[in-house]
Amino acid sequence: MKGNKLGWILLSLVLSVLLVGCGTSDSEGAEDGESGGDTYTVATDNNFVPFEFLDEDTGEMEGFDMDLIRAIADEAGFEVDIEAMKFDGVVTGMQSAKYDIGIAGMTITEERKENIDFSDPYYDAGLMLAVHSDNTEIESEDDLAGKTVATRSGTTSESYLQENHPDAEVETFPGIVEAYMDLQAGRVDAVMYDVPNVQYYVANDAEGELKTVGDILQGEQYGIAFPKDSELVEDVNEALATLIDNGTYDDIYEEWFGERKYDTESSE
Repeated sequence: MKGNKLGWILLSLVLSVLLVGCGTSDSEGAEDGESGGDTYTVATDNNFVPFEFLDEDTGEMEGFDMDLIRAIADEAGFEVDIEAMKFDGVVTGMQSAKYDIGIAGMTITEERKENIDFSDPYYDAGLMLAVHSDNTEIESEDDLAGKTVATRSGTTSESYLQENHPDAEVETFPGIVEAYMDLQAGRVDAVMYDVPNVQYYVANDAEGELKTVGDILQGEQYGIAFPKDSELVEDVNEALATLIDNGTYDDIYEEWFGERKYDTESSE
């Protein structure tokens, strides 16, 4: 009897181990994304209106880029975890592969492509000047010699100013809002930055104190960034193409910018 009892105990232990093993396998499958999709960390700018910014009422990051990357994730079948930071942190985070994806109104440049992979372009942009509303001395970039021009550090507008306007004094800020505030206060003569952000700030936040001048400069295109050799590029490109084809992209665009325009000059 003792031998039979011991046998039943051993058999019960074996069955328990097998059942626990099966349960663990199912749980791991769910965590690995077999049922809910993988989760990827998305690095974004903490304040680039209207592309990405913190909604203080909800505590969530909102904006064109945020709606777009969430729609891409839904289409591609994965989840995203948004992390907001200074723009420079997005760039270095892609170079070091600290984050899986970066979307922050990032211009595709040959220099960046040496260390970062990009999706297909998703937004045609460029650079624009803003000055104080009573400024009559600066009507275009031809008038920047001897002037103090503010912009955001680490951006294509900083590079453009350094390369094309050596006679201007370039002052950089970690956040573009600081540059606009210095312009409103009369501490700088002009601000140069990305077209949609300049236009949005002048129209919505400048209280009539600023205006845009001159033409759109240096046609640019924004791309979604990835660490070098990322396997996500193809999936994101396919999802982006689908959203453009089925009208979802246009719906998101119109929510933030109005009716989509197709005549913006594109860079190479």
